[in-house]
Amino acid sequence: MGTFRDKGGLWENADLMELATPAGFARRPADCHAFYNMRRAKVRSCQPNTAHLALAALQQDPRADVTLITQNVDDLHERAGSHHVIHMHGTHLVALCAVCDARWPAPEVMDVDTRCTSCGGPARPDVVWFGETPYHMERIAQAVAAADLFVAVGTSGIVYPAAGLVRRAAKAGARTLELNLEPSKRASDFDDARFGPATVVVPEWVSEVMG
Repeated sequence: MGTFRDKGGLWENADLMELATPAGFARRPADCHAFYNMRRAKVRSCQPNTAHLALAALQQDPRADVTLITQNVDDLHERAGSHHVIHMHGTHLVALCAVCDARWPAPEVMDVDTRCTSCGGPARPDVVWFGETPYHMERIAQAVAAADLFVAVGTSGIVYPAAGLVRRAAKAGARTLELNLEPSKRASDFDDARFGPATVVVPEWVSEVMG
């Protein structure tokens, strides 16, 4: 899966206002569908990596109580074996009615003729676009407030409200750790950090935690 905000990432070559806003979808639905059809196909062609597998193993350990919150819009955590994953930015693999908010599994290809299975309204990808409120924020706030350890993996630290969760966790008394390729924009907010590819640093950290 390609990243979004790194140099050469998806957003560097995309018109955000046309592909990732409700107004852009209203203006150019066919172009939006074409972009997300490409992303959906990419998701389905990818496989979980060692970081996904390590986090799933940690969540399955009976000694651990792990809440997994993701900004990613794929199902790689679930395919790795994680459960009850909180998708705060939605997922490419679900369709959303732009009228009544009904949801259903997205077909491989969506277009302007894809209609809601409940009311017949126009369908769109169930991903959170710019200007929209991320999903499950109350549940996320509760999990962060109850955490004794908050770990951020592979995030830019730019996109809010996700970028502000580390401060909320610290304020609630949690220890905080960043696992990242390089320091994020919020690096100074963490108690500790480890840097390197997620496929390396995440399994190493999980192995230490699990003993």
